[in-house]
Amino acid sequence: MRTRIGSVAIVVIALFITPFILRAQTVASVSTRRAKLQTQLSTLESQINGTQSTLNNLRSQHESLQRDINIFDAQIKKARLQVRATEIAIEQLSSNINTHTKTISTLNKQLAREQESLAQILRQTQAIDDYSAVDVALSSDDMSSFFQDLDAFTSIKKALGSSFTEITNTRTHTENEKQVLQDQLSQQQQLKQIQILEQRKIQSQENRKERILRKTKGKESAYRSLILSQKKTAAQIRAELFALRGSAAIPFGQALQYAEVAEKATGVRAAVTLGVLKQETDLGENLGTGNWKKDMSPSRDQPVFAYIIKVLGLDPNMMPVSRKPSYGWGGAMGPGQFIPSTWVCYGGFINTNTGDCSNGRRTLSWRAFWQGPWKYVASKDRVRKLTRGNVPSNPWNDQDAFMATAMLMADNGAAKHTRYAERLAALRYFAGWRHAKNPAYAFYGDGVMGYADEFQKMIDQLKSS
Repeated sequence: MRTRIGSVAIVVIALFITPFILRAQTVASVSTRRAKLQTQLSTLESQINGTQSTLNNLRSQHESLQRDINIFDAQIKKARLQVRATEIAIEQLSSNINTHTKTISTLNKQLAREQESLAQILRQTQAIDDYSAVDVALSSDDMSSFFQDLDAFTSIKKALGSSFTEITNTRTHTENEKQVLQDQLSQQQQLKQIQILEQRKIQSQENRKERILRKTKGKESAYRSLILSQKKTAAQIRAELFALRGSAAIPFGQALQYAEVAEKATGVRAAVTLGVLKQETDLGENLGTGNWKKDMSPSRDQPVFAYIIKVLGLDPNMMPVSRKPSYGWGGAMGPGQFIPSTWVCYGGFINTNTGDCSNGRRTLSWRAFWQGPWKYVASKDRVRKLTRGNVPSNPWNDQDAFMATAMLMADNGAAKHTRYAERLAALRYFAGWRHAKNPAYAFYGDGVMGYADEFQKMIDQLKSS
């Protein structure tokens, strides 16, 4: 009996041994590497800010060939610095992802050990339970060892409770690590997509600069003539096609009309709404389109997507959604790229169990919440209230997409009309509020504002014609 209880005690002790030393060494190594990368990133951010100051100064100067060439040079320099900053941010994330992957592996092994140890304790406890107190007493050499055995037996019983707690904590920790990993993989994928856009923008700027120098041969008079020859008429601007992601291109005049209606309703500048949709369209060229059954989150988005499609009377297999990236789920809908679980709060859909679209009161688990059942309520269709069209609103409808994009930008703060607020709202549109101020996402905000500046010039020309 003493041997049996002693062996169980050894199992109990082994249950709580975890590889803390190895983990500490890994954390120390990662911290050193992270600090080095952060120093490099801070240096690049300082250089980027300096280049931006140069750009601001150049734009305040009188228009000339040399000024515009200098602007091209500064833009290209800034973009290259940002590409490098993104590379460092991706490297940081890769390091973090590697660390979390190892941590998950360690936790899974720890969980397996704890479960096996618990199984051993249960088996040994069952064997001990087969002995009566009389059996234990008779098997002991003396009364002193008898009470020692009973104390050990009581300790083993307590260890069972501790083991259950340890397994629960390890499982929770593992799930948390997986969530962190998923989030970081998402960030990494987004950064890679923006990096592709920025590299294309650099090439475009270099090509434009080269064309200007080739056509003007460095002469100011020739540059003036070139600008005049390239200036489009109001009719040409209105007729120029405005590409939309997941939808057919429409004349710019039509796009502007939708954006201006949205501006009156939300306060978000038409040029900014156009800038967001243009940036999303450029991203769409890289991400492509997908299928809802394959690319959409089965627990979060598929149930509500199926209901949205049913209400709209559409074929789910024919509607384009974003293809899922390597890190997780896609499924964004229409020109504004709304995922179904976001669209519900703009398109009038509520969970009938909670009466809302966001589970803000958390009366259900998120998984149960997204399973529904769902219901369309016309009075809660925020998009349709502003477009004043027929119910229900449709994320693939161009007018609805423009309005919903402006609404989300307004919710993100763009209606304040400062350049800072508009840029930040665009970053929130892309990366969410949590990651919006991450310098690595600056490409998206700068891209939206760059397009907005171009569109505002076109709008101003139309108004003055």
